Amino acid sequence: MQAMVYDDYGATEVLHQTPRPIPRRLPGQVLIEVWASSVNPIDYRLRSGEMRGFLPGGFPRIPGYDVAGTIAECSPDAPFVVGDRVMAFLDSVRGGACAEYAVCAVDCVAKLPDEMPIDEAAAIPLAGTTALQSLRDHGKLSRGDRVLINGASGGVGMFAVQIAKALECHVDAVASEDNREFCLSLGAERFFDYATVDFTQSQESWDVVFDAAGKSSYLQARDVLAADGRYVSTEPDVKGMLTTVLTWPLSKSGTVMLAKPKADDLRELIGLYQAGKLQVTIDSRFPMTQVAQAHQRAESGVDRGKVVLLHRSE
Repeated sequence: MQAMVYDDYGATEVLHQTPRPIPRRLPGQVLIEVWASSVNPIDYRLRSGEMRGFLPGGFPRIPGYDVAGTIAECSPDAPFVVGDRVMAFLDSVRGGACAEYAVCAVDCVAKLPDEMPIDEAAAIPLAGTTALQSLRDHGKLSRGDRVLINGASGGVGMFAVQIAKALECHVDAVASEDNREFCLSLGAERFFDYATVDFTQSQESWDVVFDAAGKSSYLQARDVLAADGRYVSTEPDVKGMLTTVLTWPLSKSGTVMLAKPKADDLRELIGLYQAGKLQVTIDSRFPMTQVAQAHQRAESGVDRGKVVLLHRSE
């Protein structure tokens, strides 16, 4: 198969196309023919070496964790058959999405409804799961809660706004002024332009502050958390990990989370999509062979939605 790989850390120039063996399906896995994938911040952070302390060594690497495509091979007792359209959040710590084929554990794959386009499906797994688990599992969000989402127009943030609204919460969104109407269209009740309003200095309080942009900290947000409020961030660094450990016994807790691939969560996101409660916004589309340009686009700071890679036409 053809795959886009990198053999060492570096800028986007390290990404190149090369033949690779089709990955061997192990028991409990499926082999997926990849039709589309997408780029997430974790992809270029790993490629640049920024996170080598968390995931050292091991080259060549195929970037990407989001997959949409069709089942190419599976065991007879799998909940799929060859040809099923699926999405997957790859459970390999090193990725593997940016190739013609990928393997994934059965319990990290979900069947797609006929009405969901492949490119939209590819945009959902990692970002949608991050938003869902951040709010539901770490934020303990419940009906009627007040939630503030920082970075509300980005790949994770756009899903978080809609998930919070589906839970019948009051949602305040923080992003750049250009994204005001977009965030309000997703369901946010109020919008704050981060250039003119510092939410951490507000006299208001929220039950959950979800920093999808990773631009604040627990200490900065603590004063705007309600009693028993929860702060959740997606910034995986040593300081963030310490925040999680040191604040868990406190009434106002802080958590830095990393999403865990789960088919049940993918199915929940698909259900929201089918119910009309989760729309997918795509910033741009690139062919798989232009993964370097796609990484450059993502690194430049995408204002709205996701960067998608098309491996083949539907």
